[in-house]
Order: sequence, then structure tokens, then C-alpha cells
Amino acid sequence: MDLPDLVQRYDPWVVALSYLIASLASFVALDLAKRVRTDDRLMAMSWWIGGSVAMGSGIWSMHFVGMLALELPIEVGYGYLLTTLSWVAGVGASAIALGVATRPKLTLPALAGGSLAIGGGICAMHYTGMAALDMAPGIRWDWELVGASAGIAIGASAVALVILFWLRRLTAQAAILWQIVAALVMGLAIAGMHYTGMAAAAFPAGSVCLSTTELRGDSLGMIVSVAAVTLLTLTLFTSVLDARLQSKAQMLAQSLQAANNELHELAFRDALTGLPNRLLFDDRVAQAVERAGRDGSRLAVLFVDLDGFKPINDSFGHGYGDLVLKEVARRLADQARASDTVARVGGDEFVLLLEGVANEAAIAQIAQRIIDALSMPVTAQDRDVNLSCSIGIAVHKSGSAPNDKLMANADAAMYAAKRAGGASYAFFEPHMDADVREQVDLHRDLRLALERGELELHYQPKVSGDGSTITGAEALARWRHPQRGIVSPGVFIPVAERFGLIGALGDWVVNEACRQVRQWLDEGLRVRVAVNLSVFQLRQDDLVERVLKAIEVHRIEPALLTFEITESVAMEDAESTLITFERLAAIGVQMSIDDFGTGYSSLSYLRRLQARQLKIDRAFVRDLETSADARAVVQAVVQLAHALGLNVVAEGVETVGQRDVLNALGCDELQGFLFAKPMLPASVALWAAGVNRPTALVFGDSAYVEMDQPPS
Repeated sequence: MDLPDLVQRYDPWVVALSYLIASLASFVALDLAKRVRTDDRLMAMSWWIGGSVAMGSGIWSMHFVGMLALELPIEVGYGYLLTTLSWVAGVGASAIALGVATRPKLTLPALAGGSLAIGGGICAMHYTGMAALDMAPGIRWDWELVGASAGIAIGASAVALVILFWLRRLTAQAAILWQIVAALVMGLAIAGMHYTGMAAAAFPAGSVCLSTTELRGDSLGMIVSVAAVTLLTLTLFTSVLDARLQSKAQMLAQSLQAANNELHELAFRDALTGLPNRLLFDDRVAQAVERAGRDGSRLAVLFVDLDGFKPINDSFGHGYGDLVLKEVARRLADQARASDTVARVGGDEFVLLLEGVANEAAIAQIAQRIIDALSMPVTAQDRDVNLSCSIGIAVHKSGSAPNDKLMANADAAMYAAKRAGGASYAFFEPHMDADVREQVDLHRDLRLALERGELELHYQPKVSGDGSTITGAEALARWRHPQRGIVSPGVFIPVAERFGLIGALGDWVVNEACRQVRQWLDEGLRVRVAVNLSVFQLRQDDLVERVLKAIEVHRIEPALLTFEITESVAMEDAESTLITFERLAAIGVQMSIDDFGTGYSSLSYLRRLQARQLKIDRAFVRDLETSADARAVVQAVVQLAHALGLNVVAEGVETVGQRDVLNALGCDELQGFLFAKPMLPASVALWAAGVNRPTALVFGDSAYVEMDQPPS
């Protein structure tokens, strides 16, 4: 006859504790599933091992805390071996669960196999732990409930795996909330499996536990509950800390990526305009040439250089110049097609890469559109400025020049367009390459010439309109090249402007002219010297300071120095010119408008400029004897100048007839080969003394011999 079963009661507080441990273990399991999916294999392995131990220990401890909740009228204990094996089974089931969690996606076979393996491991953990109770007589099992508990374990494992993969789709904030909910559900499933399994066990009346001499039940339950909570808490803390570290690492990685992207932009983009820079442009040209070689198409490189940008930049400041460059970049981008590349390769230098162009006529149309677009006034800071551009074009055809020559050829063609007067375009021709090499050689030699003292000033005298009085001299720079001989300013001035030497050259001319005036004064010769002022010098902020320093160093009167500025330069930025003229006049330097009649002067500005004289261009003087129009122009200029209180100088006087016409029209001063060619300072002194000059000429008030005897 079977003995009646012992009555089983459960402590509700301990049951609640077991459920909390199961939920905490589930939460940790869900959190650890994220850690084991890291790309670092060593780190993933570490999390997998540590996570399996922590998760398995949590489930295992939940079992023994649940056993502690069971109140039997007998003293119970657990065997060491089976208790340990139950822990191993729990850890193994956790290892399988975390292993499945590392998969990129949850397939049906993986779900089925994983659920069976995990559920089987949990059942093995539970019933091995139950077997650790060495009961006599043995436990009687309700196999239907045992099957039900196994079904719950497998089903709970399937749900857990689905939840693991579902949480991956959520954002971080939503995932935390649902992770808590999922942990509570999974904890309920684990507790349900445990207590269903407990319900399947019956203890006959009079049963005795033979394993009380090994691990006492109450002691094991307390130790396990405290250890489990501690272990799970530490594991969770470590996981959260790792998550934060990974988050910071990810933020740092994103910052590094952003910095790399920024460096990439800096490396391949122009910081001011955002256009590609020279490095990126060269790369695109190389790729375009390679494509053209495969499909037989043609491409072109257009080198665009702004005309008159430096005076604007120097007058209104770099901030204003930057705004102008941005607008130019925008207009160039508007003219380009989607397949074209626009880049900035220098201060005011831009290039365009045109791919798939049909012929030179199509290229020329694009170039002309660019010229028209850039010729429109640019408005910035409530100020309008006018620009133009010179464009050089190099065309690449299959089998033509390599891509590294395209830029050089386009650059050479651009300077050909600029020499032609600007605001135009030119296609590269072979002879231009020789011109570029010639200019590069001249640039090198000119830089050395400034250092070696190869430059010198020649002086061409000016005389009164009636040809009877010497009124001064114009300083003209000459370059005595060791191999080329005398190089005229018409050759080396453009080189100085192109390669940035015009500032140093202009300073040298002013200082040398002042030094020569001082030397002549020391010799008893008083000569007013006129010096040509370049557009670069006119736009220098410290021009007046430079001039004043030269005057003070050489101890000359400012009135003995006259600056000649061409009409086109003076009117290019009339307001700025007006300010400069006023500042120079304030220190006593005289101003002259050169080449008058060739530009487009505004009479209102001409009236306000602090100029003392106008200089008629030689083009009008040349035709005086044969052209009534030329005489009419000169007469109008003389009358206008006199009405404004200005003197008039005519240059290029070469015949007696020209002199007589100019004298009859009332021209104040004359200059030309009829009277004297440009000469060295020593020759000027001899010429002033009467050597090799018309005997009728005498010195007037503005240029006279102060010593008792003329220089020998």
C-alpha cells in the first residue's frame, strides 16, 4: 500500500524572490546578447564565456531559491556532485542561448534546434538539482507534469530567442523599455517551468533525506540567493559599463570619422569657395584623360584668371576680396555642366574641366559665356565692382599631350589672352610653350637682377612747350642683363606683375629716383623727376609711408617727386585712387595722369583728383601733322586741363612739326626724341650743362643749376 504524500507548502516571499532572480537573470541574458555580437572576436569570446556563467548561475540559483521556498516537515540537503552537475547544465543551456544570439538572423531551424537545446538544458539543470535530494523512499513523479514543465522550458526558450532578435530592431531608448518587459515575461516563464516541475514531485510520508550531511538546504538556498543576486548585479553593471564605453568609443569613432571627412574636404576642397582644389582637379583630369583614351572623346581644360582682382583685393581688403571670389566661383559653377569640374587653384585663378566636348567651337561658346558672366558687376557689402577674365584653353584629343601638360598649356594660353588685352580667350598653340619658358627664365633672372643691382634708371628730359626751358625728367627703368643686354620695361614689367615682383621693383624705382635726385642736388643740379606708379603700388595700403620713408632717407623735397599714373588705372577704382592721390598730395608729392585720352575718365572724378598735370598719349601726338581729329582731341584736352587748373604734357614728340602744333595749341610741356632720348644720370648732368643738346635750351625755375660752374 502506497504511503500518503507529505504536504508541500511554499513561502510566498521566497517564491517572489525566486521570480525576481529569474527576471534579473533574463534581463542580464538579454543585455549580454548584445555584447557577444561585437566584431572583436576575443571580446566576443570573453563575453560569451562570462555571460554563460553569469546567466547559467542566475537560472541555477533561481532553482535552489525556489527549492528553499518549499516547506517540508523534514530536513533536506543536497549532494555535492549532482548539485554541481545541475549548475553545469544551467551554464551549458545559457551558452547555447548566447551562441544562437550571435547569428546574424534567426532562421526556423536555428529557432527549433536552439529551443530544444536550451529547454533541454534547463530541464536537465532542474531535475538534476532535484535528484541532488537523496530521498528515501525516492521521489514519486507525475510524468504528465514533468512533460508539461519540459514543454514550458522549450517554449520559454523559443520565446526568449525570438525576443532577443526582435530587440535588435528597436532604437536604444525603446529597447531598454522592452527589455525590462521581456525580462519580466521570461522570468515568469522560467518560474512557471520550475514550479510546474516542483509540482510533479511528490514526497511520500516518512521520507528521509540522506544527503543532509553534505549541503543543508536552507544554507545552500541563502548562499545561492545572495551569490546569484551579487553575480548578476556585477555582470549587469559590467555590461552597462561596457555599453557606455562602447557608446563613447562609437562617439569617438564618429568624431574621428567626421574629422577624417573634414580633413578629406580640406585636402581636396578649397576652404573659401568649396570648389575642388588643385589636387582633386588633377586627379579628375587624369581620370578624364584615361576615359578619353578608351572611348576616343575629347576634353578641354580652361584656365580662368581674373583681370583687375588684385587692385580690388588691395583696396577694399581681403574680406571683401573673398566675397568677390565666392561670387565668381558661383558664376563659374552656374556655367558648368553637371559632368564638368570647376576648381580653384590659386588666389584668383580657376580652372574648368570640360568632358565630351564636340569641337573647338563648342568650347569657345562656353568660354565666351564665362567671360560674359564674369563681366557683370559684382555686388558685395553694398559696393559694385567690375571684373573681367582671361581664359586659356588646352584641348586634349586621343594621342595628344599627356594630362600633366594640359594645365601648363592652358596656363600659357591664358597669358597669351591676357597679353592680348584681357577679357578674351585663347587656344593653346605650340609657340606659347616657348613663351612660357621664356617668361619663367626672365622671372628667375629678374629676381636675381634685383639682388645683384642689374637694374638702372634712365631719365628722359621734359621741356617747356616753346622748347626753350628744361622742366624736369621722367625716370624709366632699364635692365642691363648680362647675356641679353638692355631689356626694356615693356618686356620685364609684365613678368614682374605675373610673378609677384612688381612690388619689390616699384619700391626700388622710388628709392633709386629719390637717391638720384639727392645726388644731383649735391652736384648742384635741381631736377624734378617723374616716376611711373603701377596699379599694384597704387593699391598698397602703406604706399604713402613707403614714399615718405624714401623722401626722408634721401633728404629731398617732396615737390621734386612726381608720380605718373595711367588714366585706365586711375579710373579702375576712382574712389580708391582719389584717396591715394589726396594722401600723396598731403605730403607734397605731385601727381600726373598719364596716357590721358586712352581711358574713360569721369570729369567729376578728374575735377576732384589732386593731380597737377595731364599727359597726352603719344598716339595722339603721332598724328598731329596729318590728322585734324588728333589736333581736335589734343586741343580739347589742353582746354579742359587748363580749365581745371592743370598743366598738359605731351609725350612722344619726335618732329619739329609736332612741336610747333603742340606749342600753338598751348601745351605746357613736351617730351620726346626730338629733345632727348632716355639717358643715364651722368649723361643727364652733361646734357644739362649743354653737351649734346640744343643750345637754345635753358633751365627754368623747376630745374636749374645752382652751382657756379656746370658739371664737367
